[in-house]
Amino acid sequence: MGALKLVLFDIDGTLLISRGIGREAKRRAMLECFGRTGDLDNHVFGGKTDWGIAAELLAPYGITSAEVGRAMPGYEALMARHMREIRGDYRADALPQALELVCALRDREDALVGLVTGNTGKTAAIKLEMAGFDPEWFAVGAFGHESAERAHLTRLALARAQEIAGRAFKAADVIVIGDTPADIEAARAIDAVAVAVCTGYVSREELSCSDPDFLLADLSAFFELIQI
Repeated sequence: MGALKLVLFDIDGTLLISRGIGREAKRRAMLECFGRTGDLDNHVFGGKTDWGIAAELLAPYGITSAEVGRAMPGYEALMARHMREIRGDYRADALPQALELVCALRDREDALVGLVTGNTGKTAAIKLEMAGFDPEWFAVGAFGHESAERAHLTRLALARAQEIAGRAFKAADVIVIGDTPADIEAARAIDAVAVAVCTGYVSREELSCSDPDFLLADLSAFFELIQI
């Protein structure tokens, strides 16, 4: 058995596609929590955190990121409540080989599987369940209610993983998988191996320009191309 590897997955566009439930849950929660949504319909979510998204949308109204952060516990609870209420009207589907890859990694003694996602912890769990994943499969995570900055989440996930493992991880033994340039940048923030997949809403050309270590059409080629 080789060195212990830490494999951190993004959710939307990487593990699953949820087709609108997140945007609608945000709309309802923002109206209830902040009284406004800003230009939510045209906002690009990819690679951002729920804290950061709300801060960007509310900035024109003089609401600061710090104020959004203080409201996050209540905002997260509202998003989760609304998401549970409307989940019957939406579907979420696992992306090609995502379920199989997560299960295969969980069966290995030399891998620790986790999440780095812009979703809040509560809404991440709902989306995962909708697409057939058990949130308990992921031993560690960092979530979008914890920071407005994506790179902070990879640092947080790494620190938590090291606490669980009782040891430090070498940079080469940490793999961050996502579908946006922001995921690649967040991997670089901890000197991790950056794996980009073309299953989200960012073009292969744009992902390539962000210079990931590996660029995959989907997760089916993971074990073939990445030594773990």
